[in-house]
Amino acid sequence: MNPIRILLFAGGSLGPWALRQIRPDDWLVGVDRGALYLVQQGYSPKLAIGDFDSVSLAEKEEIERHSQLVSSCDPVMKDLTDTEMALAWALEQHPAEIVLLGALGSRFDHTLANVHLLRKALKAGVPCKIVDETNEIHLTSSTLKVSRDHFSHLSLLPLTAEVTGITLDGFQYPLDNATLTIGDTLGISNVLTAETGTISVRSGQLLVIKSKD
Repeated sequence: MNPIRILLFAGGSLGPWALRQIRPDDWLVGVDRGALYLVQQGYSPKLAIGDFDSVSLAEKEEIERHSQLVSSCDPVMKDLTDTEMALAWALEQHPAEIVLLGALGSRFDHTLANVHLLRKALKAGVPCKIVDETNEIHLTSSTLKVSRDHFSHLSLLPLTAEVTGITLDGFQYPLDNATLTIGDTLGISNVLTAETGTISVRSGQLLVIKSKD
């Protein structure tokens, strides 16, 4: 495994909060308009990738001048979203972790598709999360430890039809060998009571969503 961490800046909602996620040794990948955001903030992405249909010709040239590598594709003749292409590249690097920023926004179809991309990272065995200003989203099919931080709530939602053997330790509302099926809201708005909580799953894939108002 490559010890580096890769941050993907997609074209959804971005702001100063996203820049605060950057560590000195991180690899930065700009996805379409996310690449423009990075270069305009003074960063040189290791890779800028996408069809760049959301930037002007002048902005694309600016991206090309300030990115270490550019991978451009036709905006029509492609089968994957820009973010999925970026994630595929990131997974090929076998990093220690991938963080998706700008993956949530006003386009609910893209937001939901990006949440589903967590399944690809899970299958590849690479820790991956989606982060924005008020949310942090993980996907687990085994055991996940979470720490108390600035997020006030933690919710559980099945991404597969059924998730079984859900056990929570360190939470206000514990579960012991519980089952959640799609459509259940039992796992919404839990609260950590310990400094560290543990979420265990026997089968299925469970979204773990930390959030604040």
